[in-house]
Amino acid sequence: ISEVSQMGRGFWVVVVIGGVFSLARFSEAFLILRGSEAGLSVAYVPLILVAMNVAYAAVAAPAGALSDRIGRVRLLGLSLVILIASDVVLGFFGNVIGLMAGAMLWGVHMGLSQGVLAALVADTAREELRGTAFGVFNLVTGVGLLIASIFAGSLWNCFGAEATFLVGAGF
Repeated sequence: ISEVSQMGRGFWVVVVIGGVFSLARFSEAFLILRGSEAGLSVAYVPLILVAMNVAYAAVAAPAGALSDRIGRVRLLGLSLVILIASDVVLGFFGNVIGLMAGAMLWGVHMGLSQGVLAALVADTAREELRGTAFGVFNLVTGVGLLIASIFAGSLWNCFGAEATFLVGAGF
């Protein structure tokens, strides 16, 4: 606990930003559920995550160079716009093409945001506290993702997939 109290203001700003991002982005399991609703057979449902991860991998390295040019905060803003677009596509287009496009946009969001968030944690934490900083950051974002997923699951049960993704976009 004494190490956590030594974290500076900049680190806590990054933790809050990461927490908000995780609240806006619920579990990828909802992509799989959407695939089942779209009529994909059980054998093909994993292709949704493949599409998301291919987009993630394709964007992650160039995102680092882009963050050097336009700045990390701007890149996080761009990734949030792409997450909103992903949620809108997933909310309005329940077919396989819409699902794959939404999953790929989700992957682009992840590729733009995850490395930048990790870099911000490293930038704002004191060198001797970086391990603790990453632990705290991942704890907060993990709890945020859990809360968001519970809320998304409740929305899904009460109002369906469309409402879940559209509320995610609105958040």
